[in-house]
Amino acid sequence: MAGPLTGLRVLDLSRVMAGPWCAQLLADLGAEVIKVERPHVGDDTRHWGPPWFTDGADVETRESAYYLSANRGKQSITVNIADPEGRALVREMAARCDILVENFKTGDLAGKGLGFEDLRQVNPGLIYCSITGFGQTGPMAEDLGYDYLIQAQAGLMSITGVPDGEPGAGPQRVGLATADLTTGMNAAVAILAALHHRDQTGEGQFIDMALLDVQVSWLANQAQNYFCSGQTPARTGEYHPNLAPYQPFPTKDGKLIIAVGNDGQFQRLCDALDLPDLASDTRYATNPGRVQHRVELVEALKVATRIKTTREWTTALRKLKVPCGPIQTIDEVFTDPQVLARNMVVEVEHPELGTVPTVANPIKFSSTPLTYHKAPPLLGEDTVAVLSNLLGFDETRIAELKSRGVV
Repeated sequence: MAGPLTGLRVLDLSRVMAGPWCAQLLADLGAEVIKVERPHVGDDTRHWGPPWFTDGADVETRESAYYLSANRGKQSITVNIADPEGRALVREMAARCDILVENFKTGDLAGKGLGFEDLRQVNPGLIYCSITGFGQTGPMAEDLGYDYLIQAQAGLMSITGVPDGEPGAGPQRVGLATADLTTGMNAAVAILAALHHRDQTGEGQFIDMALLDVQVSWLANQAQNYFCSGQTPARTGEYHPNLAPYQPFPTKDGKLIIAVGNDGQFQRLCDALDLPDLASDTRYATNPGRVQHRVELVEALKVATRIKTTREWTTALRKLKVPCGPIQTIDEVFTDPQVLARNMVVEVEHPELGTVPTVANPIKFSSTPLTYHKAPPLLGEDTVAVLSNLLGFDETRIAELKSRGVV
């Protein structure tokens, strides 16, 4: 069955992660996505390795894991947009697309005649999504922005890591490119909203997405903590600033996350740990009290959790509907029965690499299930097909463009 965005065409002029992640989401949902890359070089992340993909014969290729993570379902066409003919090709393709995604520096594409105002002249219904580090306005609009920088400037690192006064204290980067990934997700949401507007009015529009804006917006409850209290949130390390107990606890063979979200769960936790005195203690009966008296509560709970293994506690507590679970490594995640049951690993056939495993899209539709029809493409593998099928170019013209370095 076709995905819900079947019939839409996306021109992906982005590279690295935020833009490609957005375009991959749209491809997973059924849109046709044409990725435009620099001849001979391609997306920057094609060179971000190791690790590289290793095939079934344990032969290391030069297909980077980073690139493979964000470009599933796309066609790759090489175009030299520094060349006037290359820019003309982009304009021709944009005239036949519904959506354009780009993450050039502010003003770069407009300077090449490929800005929103330029392309809306050939396609008034075009939805043009620009992703930059700091947006189209403001004193940093022309600055380059990478995920690490954004995590720092947007405050995320200030609330991530070991608290001051403890061994290893200091701000830390989150282990994923959170600013990139969340911006890609927000960009996809914005594009879908713009599509609805276009369906009603016929009018395309410009979408200004900034990594800094998105990461600031994802401060969410921590930002609201600041607005409500006037106190700057600090790093809390293992524990949650608003809930208790909500952190790792030592077990006989490792650690277990216990995430109590309400008073009933706490009562059941105390029953399981055979700690009736804690359950009846007025200091701990409600969450505000538990947060206030977190240190002594946690120390008391740790004495009990050390008695059994992580697996034993997980089994016992889940039966009582107390949220808990192990801290898993990535390899353990992809052997987790629940992860496998949810089909979160999908394999796609690559023209050179054979079967390539990728992380599935988490969206599950009842009527329009997602399909994964194409592996992340080789550089320029679809150039001839796109120029022929979309623009109607014949073999002679395509050969001429190749000979002049346009594609």
